[in-house]
Amino acid sequence: MPLPPLYDPEAVRPMREELEDCAVGALKTPEAVDEMLSRPGTALVVVNSVCGCAAGSARPGVTRALQNPRIPDHLGTVFAGVDRDATERARERMTGIPPSSPAVALFRDGELVHMLERRHIERMTPDMVAGNLTAAFDAVCEREGPSVPPEVLEQSARERVCGSSVPLFNPTFR
Repeated sequence: MPLPPLYDPEAVRPMREELEDCAVGALKTPEAVDEMLSRPGTALVVVNSVCGCAAGSARPGVTRALQNPRIPDHLGTVFAGVDRDATERARERMTGIPPSSPAVALFRDGELVHMLERRHIERMTPDMVAGNLTAAFDAVCEREGPSVPPEVLEQSARERVCGSSVPLFNPTFR
């Protein structure tokens, strides 16, 4: 029996669409993850997340990186807390890497060749994420980019800020 979502899928729709607008397909089942990673060539798997500032850098960093002249052959995303079984399968394929969300993994012929974990992403701006990924794309990818024309990216631009909401400090409340 599939694990039920922890988050309302409708509530996370804008975060999912931010990647889908740039041709990153939703991988909602373990079988979809396996199918994509069994294809020859390079594959990008984004573990999407609602988790605060790291996700606020990861999604726009990935979409900017996909404007690079070289991009992965296959693009997919699982959503932690929503696509729970698919996320678990993607993490299994990230051999030797502890579970983390958000995260971005680059595979070549099904083997992990580059990884950005949450601990890396939370210290990065979207431009730093994009720079890290484009360097990896340039090293191992052959497909001609971008994933979508720049005007499509701009037209679909979403609010790209930290997803965290920290309550204001109230010194009178004790």
